[in-house]
Amino acid sequence: MKSLLRFSSSCLLASSLAMSPLAFSESSNDSWQKILEEAKGQTVYWNAWGGADNINAYIEWVAERVEQDYQVHLKHVRIQDTANTVSRVLAEKTAGKDVNGSVDLIWINGENFRAMKDNNLLFGPFANDLPNYQAYINPEARQSLTQDFGTAVDGMESPWGMAQVIFMYDTDTLDNPPRSMSELLSYAKAHPGRISYPEPPQFLGSTFLKQALHELAINPEVLLKPVKQVDFDAVTAPLWRFLNQLHPVAWRRGTAFPSSSEEMMRLLDDREIDVALSFDVSAASVHIAQGNLPDTVRSYVFTEGTIGNTHFVAIPYNSSATAGAQIVANYLLSPEAQAYKQDPTVWGDLTVLDYNKLAPQQQAAFDALPQGIATLSLDQLGTTLPEPHSSWMEALEIEWRKRYAN
Repeated sequence: MKSLLRFSSSCLLASSLAMSPLAFSESSNDSWQKILEEAKGQTVYWNAWGGADNINAYIEWVAERVEQDYQVHLKHVRIQDTANTVSRVLAEKTAGKDVNGSVDLIWINGENFRAMKDNNLLFGPFANDLPNYQAYINPEARQSLTQDFGTAVDGMESPWGMAQVIFMYDTDTLDNPPRSMSELLSYAKAHPGRISYPEPPQFLGSTFLKQALHELAINPEVLLKPVKQVDFDAVTAPLWRFLNQLHPVAWRRGTAFPSSSEEMMRLLDDREIDVALSFDVSAASVHIAQGNLPDTVRSYVFTEGTIGNTHFVAIPYNSSATAGAQIVANYLLSPEAQAYKQDPTVWGDLTVLDYNKLAPQQQAAFDALPQGIATLSLDQLGTTLPEPHSSWMEALEIEWRKRYAN
């Protein structure tokens, strides 16, 4: 019921939605009308990460909205590792189960999207035909809308949010946090046991490796190429030298690592570490509001920028509810859903919509969103560094575990 109480914050958008391009698109597009009719009564099983209470509550709110407005039943299948869901769809294809699959929608990006696309496990293309995509998305606005970790999207997945690496520190105990990987190493040497990062292949831990490599590599542009096209050992040598120096002075001397961003924030709250990180730009504000962090914690980014990306939803090729899944994907792109999601008291996830494509009332709703006490503005987020090609993720994880896993 918590998500129902939050609904009032989006009332302005709900009223303005009737004046948006969506209203015209849905009433005039015959093919979309057929999808609307087919979707009624369908159950959509959405496999999405279930590791954060605020995100789970947001998905519950979406389920209430699509049930009410479109008679689509949305079921959140909470997962910890998207790769396991991809493997399940692949197993179904191998077994010849080409209809009535167990997954109807997946929260996905990066290497998992590439794996599904390469193995013909996706329904589509569908994303570019969604009314809200046509009305509100500007694919030229950022490369990550059309290139997912170096893999062409080609309409096979629909964007629904943006993320960027941010760091957190407590101003009550630290005046000047490290703003580069080299400064982070210097700080760790001067303050042993106070710096750490999540353990790869946990997503944020692997992102920490990519962030470090982007800064330390002699030519970071090579990271945009498939890893097989470069000299992996030569390119990554500075990263391993960096980690070899960091681990002996890291939290627990590099013999153990936090399991997630949430654990890092607990360690920050307990004053066991001095810097935490997240891929959620509003994480600090949300956890302050929930009483999990002191109100003296603030967010920051590195001087030369931090890695960011767009996250998507995709529909498996054997979904039994492709119409309902498209309804959900389209609703996730509505100004109502996007503004509600960007509210830092709800989630704080950045919108993928083009502000200039919104009606004045819709712009006003975004403008009225509260600024979290520790949430950086778009200007303060600075430079968004591109994700390396998706093939780098697995290569870095394998090499890291070979060198450092206990």
